[in-house]
Amino acid sequence: QVQLVESGGGLVQPGGSLRVSCAASGRTFSSYAMGWFRQAPGKEREFVAAIDWIGARLDYADSVKGRFTISRDNAKNTLYLQMNSLKPEDTAVYYCAASRRTGATQITQFDYWGQGTQVTVSS
Repeated sequence: QVQLVESGGGLVQPGGSLRVSCAASGRTFSSYAMGWFRQAPGKEREFVAAIDWIGARLDYADSVKGRFTISRDNAKNTLYLQMNSLKPEDTAVYYCAASRRTGATQITQFDYWGQGTQVTVSS
């Protein structure tokens, strides 16, 4: 019912910034809470950030708090993750996901997933 496509990944130097996007189609975008997850090689997929239907509630993993900002533009059916002060340990495939329930932060609580976009932080 919901299709998600990430974009905007790439190579960036440590300390740099990057914004990744997630375009949604299908069911009404504003009906879903949204989240970002990431997975580095050899590691489990982990929670990064989440946002409720209208952007009133934001949740962040401790590892990215103060550096990353999640936002959404419901008129454009698009989710964003602004990443600042990037570190090599931020290198991962970043996935967007949709949930029927606001406040979700666990993988099992999300219903739809994108294919991911690669973010590499290296000098």
